[in-house]
Amino acid sequence: MEARIRLAEEADAQAINSVYNHYVRTSTCTWHLTEETVEGRIHWLKGRSRVHPVLVVEVEGKVVGWGSLSTYNSRQGWSATVEDSIFIHHEYHGKGLGKRVLRELLTRAEALGHKSVIARISGEQAASLKLHEACGFTHAGLLKGVGHKFGQDLDCAYMLKSLRKP
Repeated sequence: MEARIRLAEEADAQAINSVYNHYVRTSTCTWHLTEETVEGRIHWLKGRSRVHPVLVVEVEGKVVGWGSLSTYNSRQGWSATVEDSIFIHHEYHGKGLGKRVLRELLTRAEALGHKSVIARISGEQAASLKLHEACGFTHAGLLKGVGHKFGQDLDCAYMLKSLRKP
């Protein structure tokens, strides 16, 4: 499958939301309970800094997924640690797109001088846990029963990837 990964643009807000809001409605991979608006997504994209990129993955010119690096904690001592997010359109699962996006995010994180990447993953999301393991993340902790969605209590698995110095 021919796929292209590039920096997201404001014009991608609708496509990013379409992918994301599917999971808001149907999955515990995000703990948001209400869908994001296009206006909110545009504001989010405009508020990104150079060191916290958003990438999209296109197949045949159509955005079918996205990933981002975000501030993990606003306290200055955490500035070299970021958190990743990856969402691939449900019809494109199992095609290696999530791994390609995550690897590109890790390459960019290292080039930007980040020292570590944290993933917070809903404990029952086996595919996401496996993806992060395949990209060199290690298990760093489990918070039992800290989330709630669709009438169930959810665990939060923490995974960590330490990066080489650029």
